[in-house]
Amino acid sequence: MKKAEEDALRRATADIELRHLASGDFDGAVAIDAAILGRRRRAYFEGRLSAALKAPGDHVQFAAVRQGKLAGYVLARRMSGEFGRTEPALRLETIGVWPELRGRGVGMRLLGELEGWALKHEIRHIRTVADWRRHALLGFLDRAGFELGRDHIIDCAVHAERIGQLEAVDGVAAQGRRGASAEVDYGAPVSNDFETLARDRSDVRGLAPGDLGDIIAIDRHITGRSRDRYLTRLFEEALNDSAIRVSLVARQGMTVGFIMAKTDFGDFGRTEPTAVIDTIGVHPQFAGSGIGTAMLSQLFVNLHALHVERVETVVAPENFDLLGFFYKAGFSPSQRLTLVKRLS
Repeated sequence: MKKAEEDALRRATADIELRHLASGDFDGAVAIDAAILGRRRRAYFEGRLSAALKAPGDHVQFAAVRQGKLAGYVLARRMSGEFGRTEPALRLETIGVWPELRGRGVGMRLLGELEGWALKHEIRHIRTVADWRRHALLGFLDRAGFELGRDHIIDCAVHAERIGQLEAVDGVAAQGRRGASAEVDYGAPVSNDFETLARDRSDVRGLAPGDLGDIIAIDRHITGRSRDRYLTRLFEEALNDSAIRVSLVARQGMTVGFIMAKTDFGDFGRTEPTAVIDTIGVHPQFAGSGIGTAMLSQLFVNLHALHVERVETVVAPENFDLLGFFYKAGFSPSQRLTLVKRLS
């Protein structure tokens, strides 16, 4: 944003004070969100507040205050390895302003505060996702300088009738490119259904405290680099907050694969309970043995039991093998778009 635009924005919002979001702002944030969406999402904000209290260094949350009352908020989270990325970034999770204050630049001031924090911490990208049908939100993000991202969001409905009936996935090899998005190593299963793979070919279960070292080691084998901090954070959330984590490991005498996933209940007003696959890996020595398919099968079983309706993940457009794996498992392009703002 140019200096003249910044000055005009500050004049228009001169009665707005910006500060870090506090626990006392919780009810106000829920009320603003309900005024925007027409329903209350208290559980969503409780989850975000709980996560921020447990890992304050990973969360960035600002409040806009007018005449002593909450006028708006922005919630973001530091990204340190999601979907194979190497550069640090912020994920914009949600932003809200009282409807009667729209058009006064409050949202832009909140984003500006977020961008200033990011630059001070040497973060050059803010990423987010939005449903293409949320026209007002997309217009706001467009005016704020966001552009369409390269990566694809793909998702799949979790239906009871699909469990054990997804077609076998053949010919999916390890990703050839090591580095930025090469954390996934999917094996191709033999001709068999998902339930047989999950039950008979490997022991797929939830994480246990002793699994972290094996997960880090497998990830290093696949990516050729260390993502200890990122994986440790996912692992600790999986063990300490079972309400949002549905991660799994596969064992065949030793740990041979893992899938790190979480349930998500409302970024930018999403209405249906959704699971997000952050990362999945299979030890290279077990590539081609169906471990990836078995873990995906068990994930579907568990999500169905939790009444989670959809599962999604993010895939680079050039990763044809990975896209093929997910498409054969029932995934398809999502109605949500990846967006990014590059900071300078």
